[in-house]
Amino acid sequence: MSTNAMLVYGYHLGSDDSGWNVHGTSKYGELPPLGWYDAEAEDGDDFQEAAEKRLLATLAQFTETDWNAEGYFDREREAKARLGVQFDTHCSGEYPMYLLIAKGITAYRGDAKEIDFSALAAEVKAADADAKLRAALDALGLRPTQERAQWLLCSYWG
Repeated sequence: MSTNAMLVYGYHLGSDDSGWNVHGTSKYGELPPLGWYDAEAEDGDDFQEAAEKRLLATLAQFTETDWNAEGYFDREREAKARLGVQFDTHCSGEYPMYLLIAKGITAYRGDAKEIDFSALAAEVKAADADAKLRAALDALGLRPTQERAQWLLCSYWG
């Protein structure tokens, strides 16, 4: 069983189970309608898979689906790197809560990490993380309730 601490820079989006932290949710806390995601589709992608595909297609022009094609995973890895953002989850494996982040550090169970906050801030600024996060949110059609990207301390149990 892992119990990890996570320090991430970005947005806490929430989840189906805990409620979404985005504007436009229904009175029951469900996501607003999104053209790229259908939570009710039984054979569809989960939120993170669908969102990643949307970002790759919209921001990195990566639309390949044949993972058997030679070089597919290299091209996918390069496209993900161009995004400058990624999804991560916290809480637990069974009840994930979604994060859209530009930077993340994980301290695994039994581990201790030294954190140089000024270096992290400089790295985030140099990577133009705020602009990349805003572009990703625009591509997804999501408006978080969080006013701006910020450093978030999260936990993961799973």
